[in-house]
Amino acid sequence: MNPHVEHPRNWRLRWISEPLLKVFRRITPRMSQTEREALNAGSVWWDGELFSGRPKWKKLRQLPTPQLSAEEQAFLDGPVDELCAMLNDWEITAERDDLPPDAWAFIKTNGFFSLIIPKSYGGLDYSALAHSAIVMKIATRSITAAVSVMVPNSLGPAKLLLEYGTEEQKKHYLPRLAAGEDVPCFALTNPHAGSDAGAIPDYGIVCRQDFQDQKDVLGMRLTWEKRYITLGPVATLLGLAFKLYDPDHLLGKETNLGITLALIPTDTAGVNIGRRHNPLNIAFMTGPNSGEDVFVPLDWIIGGQERIGQGWRMLMECLADGRGISLPALSTGAGKLAARSVGAYARIRTQFKLPIGRFEGVEEALARIGAYTYMMDAARTLTATALDRGEKPSVISAIVKYHLTERMRTVVNDAMDILGGAGICLGPHNIMGRAYQSVPISITVEGANILTRSMIIFGQGAIRSHPYVFRELEALGEADPERSLEKFDRALFGHIRFVMMNSLRTLFHGLSGSLFVFVQASGPGRRYYRHLTRMSAAFALLTDAALMTLGGTLKRRESLSARLGDILSHLYLASAVLKRFEDQGRPKSDQALLHWTCQHCLSEIQQAIDGLLQNFPNRPLAFVLHWMIFPLGRHFPPPADKLGHRVAEQLLIPSASRDRLTEGIYIPQAADEAIARLEDALEKVIRADHAERKLRQGLQDYKTDHRGLEGMLEAGIENGIITTQDAELIRTADAARTQVIRVDDFPQPPVN
Repeated sequence: MNPHVEHPRNWRLRWISEPLLKVFRRITPRMSQTEREALNAGSVWWDGELFSGRPKWKKLRQLPTPQLSAEEQAFLDGPVDELCAMLNDWEITAERDDLPPDAWAFIKTNGFFSLIIPKSYGGLDYSALAHSAIVMKIATRSITAAVSVMVPNSLGPAKLLLEYGTEEQKKHYLPRLAAGEDVPCFALTNPHAGSDAGAIPDYGIVCRQDFQDQKDVLGMRLTWEKRYITLGPVATLLGLAFKLYDPDHLLGKETNLGITLALIPTDTAGVNIGRRHNPLNIAFMTGPNSGEDVFVPLDWIIGGQERIGQGWRMLMECLADGRGISLPALSTGAGKLAARSVGAYARIRTQFKLPIGRFEGVEEALARIGAYTYMMDAARTLTATALDRGEKPSVISAIVKYHLTERMRTVVNDAMDILGGAGICLGPHNIMGRAYQSVPISITVEGANILTRSMIIFGQGAIRSHPYVFRELEALGEADPERSLEKFDRALFGHIRFVMMNSLRTLFHGLSGSLFVFVQASGPGRRYYRHLTRMSAAFALLTDAALMTLGGTLKRRESLSARLGDILSHLYLASAVLKRFEDQGRPKSDQALLHWTCQHCLSEIQQAIDGLLQNFPNRPLAFVLHWMIFPLGRHFPPPADKLGHRVAEQLLIPSASRDRLTEGIYIPQAADEAIARLEDALEKVIRADHAERKLRQGLQDYKTDHRGLEGMLEAGIENGIITTQDAELIRTADAARTQVIRVDDFPQPPVN
């Protein structure tokens, strides 16, 4: 090679990559430390495939089928059922305003606070799937109890200790937490820093002071004010987030040491636990706490002194459990409860001589209840599978937190519409009333849903999960100029090839209607794999178009970011549905649920793309993108009414499909329980259906008199339309129906 001829790669570095690197440095907004730590937290999993434009569906299908161990199933069938049996939700929420003492004792002594603690420390050490199943089942009995169990097993002292604690801290605290000797809570939210938790004003000052029996202890004086702290009013161990400062440089040259986490026994001098909040009458323990100049040793920092300033990243990495396990479990539990109970109610309750579940308007609501429950359960189990495989999918955890709690909101609202007056009259027999009241709680905690959708899902995912953007940002952060340029060059030209291929792929799939997408799959899900691959390519193209034209301002264009997040989210939800359908052996009776949910997701993706391009600031580019993505027009309509009818029908009749859909809820055996009455009445109404139909058809000209049903039965027997056995079936069904449609009433309060 002629030494005087410049190598093409060197020419590219000098004339293209180096000038562009300078431009990127100038236009890329500076990230705060908390933003950088949030991006570095967690891991990229299936979200990376969805960003790629060519998801490897075989990789998804080869994941093991979610399955509980024999020990975990025995715990669900034993202690969990025992706990549910001793809970009376009306008594808890309307009379006690707390769990009964025997329930608290049972929870502590049976290890409900130790689901994630290893057996070596006295815990149960269950899988994420079991953790989810336990919370879900309890939630179908009592939201109060479910929240009380889920908090110690998600973002709390136990999780933080397991991940970051010193061995001495683990040996001291984990056995106590596992045995229920300590009740934990974690205090993060400040009145002045809610969703912007990284801006908490709570602080600690490094200092020396006598402490207990020790002289001149190196520690910190903490001042804080917290609220919304679940289990705070009954906690014995307080996890605390604060900013640590070292003005006297006792630890080094730095003054602002960053967000730090510590464990503080609540009986420490100066800790003020405060009173209780009232979270919409759900009655779980939550309240404020505070402290002023509370001195604690530096040894109380989680992980010791080497973890000073790492608190925000520690929190971000541990949020996956709260977002990915607990709240999806609560949401899915509400969906299963609605599908089972309200589906039965819609078959039992009649108006105009017809079960209300047969009316098309009610069918629409039932279809959403059934399909959304199927979707929620699929996303819940797939996400738990990822967590059990050691993944920390922060973006996917945000997706399931937002979309499952929002689906729960829709499902519960639909259930309340179907129940009508029976839904709004609170009492021991009301199944959905407390679930309805609890909806805003799930929507708000672990990151308010509005901000989760508009800022977190795509805002974090675009950088964290994109195959090249994160590499480009890493290159900008390199201290060595030559290494920075080399890394940037590789990432930049890889990114350029990526954009070109996705542009061609998007247009080709749009023109061919996804027919030539190669997918190693068969059965009714095959066409959805193809369409989702097409939409994945379109999403990757839209992501790059938005990043290139808007740059760092995209994070302030929250409506656009939210729509991009909606596309990513529905790609994931549809992926979960396809995986569930495969795992369950492709049952023919579940095909309506598969088709409804996948068609819904594709329609939502299409709508999000349309909304994004309608509001895209670069109008010529928006026109080109719309033509590339939908060259033959939009072809993903919402699910048809006929399909919705098939889904709704599955909730009205006992079947294997209905049992699969609602598997994992608690069904009480006592005859006076609301769900037990519904199950009993459904069976009796269906058994009497043939006799009632004969009676109606045979007495079309019959005029009902004051004798009501009995008069009709007598006329039917006299005219040989029904037998006495038929009449008894009808009477039994009517008595059961009457019990179901009754609502609670109470004596008037005494007059003062």
